[in-house]
Parts: sequence; C-alpha cells; structure tokens
Amino acid sequence: MSQSSSGAAAGQGFAPPASAGTVMQEAAEFHRAFQDLLRLQQSRDRERVAGYGVTVSGAHAVEVLTRLGPVSLNALAAELFVDKSTASRIVALLEDLGFVRRAVDARDRRVLRLELTPEGARLSRQLTDDAVWEMHALLYGFPPDVRAGMLAFLRQLTRTSATHAGATGASCLAEP
Repeated sequence: MSQSSSGAAAGQGFAPPASAGTVMQEAAEFHRAFQDLLRLQQSRDRERVAGYGVTVSGAHAVEVLTRLGPVSLNALAAELFVDKSTASRIVALLEDLGFVRRAVDARDRRVLRLELTPEGARLSRQLTDDAVWEMHALLYGFPPDVRAGMLAFLRQLTRTSATHAGATGASCLAEP
C-alpha cells in the first residue's frame, strides 16, 4: 500500500463521497431552511417598504434602476424575473408615485429607457440604508472569513438558480 493510500485509509484528509440518499436528505433540509429564510425576508421586505408607499416589486425595480441605471422595460422585466406586462404595471405605479420616468434613449431616439427621478433616487437611498443596516446587524457576529464565504455561496447559489430557471438575461449571472 502506498503512503498516500495508507494516509487516505487512515482518514487523514480523505472524505468518502456522500451517498445519494444523504445528499437528497441534505437537499430537503436545505430547501426547508431556505424557504423559511425566504418567507421571513419577504415579510421583512413588505414591512420595510410599506412605510414608503411602494410594493416589494416596486422596491425591487427601484433597486435595479439604481444598480443598472436607465434600462428598457424588457431589461427591467428580465432583472425582476417577471413578464413584460407585470413589469409595465410595476413601472406605472412607480411613475404615478413620481419615482420613475420614461426617457428617450440618447443613442436611439426610438427607444425609451426607464430611469429614477430625484425622488426615486432618494427612495432608493432610504431603502438601501434600511436594508444595509439590518443586514449589518445580522452579520456583525460572524468572522470576516465566514461572511466572505457566505457571500460567495449566495452569489453562486443565485447564479446556479438563475441558470436553472433559464434567466439568461439577468445581471446576477455575471461574476462580481
């Protein structure tokens, strides 16, 4: 027996492959925990944005416009993972509230871009400040290497989920 195989046999740095049953059980437990987290965050999102008079979808649209700048309705729909008619309704409400406007594209006058108004930019800063404060409170007790690992994991999970869902046009597929 070689040195490497005897070390592996003694359990030094060797992890046997997980059985399919174990992985399926872990997947079920992960799914349950992830769904609990999503429901909790969705509830927190509704609570957080209610004071600003926008819906969660509207707040997400404001975040996209902040992150990407002026975009087409199709691009916004892709980022929100909704169809164009749903994105149009979200934008109409944001326009009525004075947070978003449609602007003619500087390069192609036939194209309309959605952009934040100054009021929309203020709303974005308030929503972001609220969310970042809460996330800071949640992450504060974790060591830096754990926080970095969690962020890398969440980004990879998001890219994998977006790819699996066929969201080929979403910016979350890009590496940071």
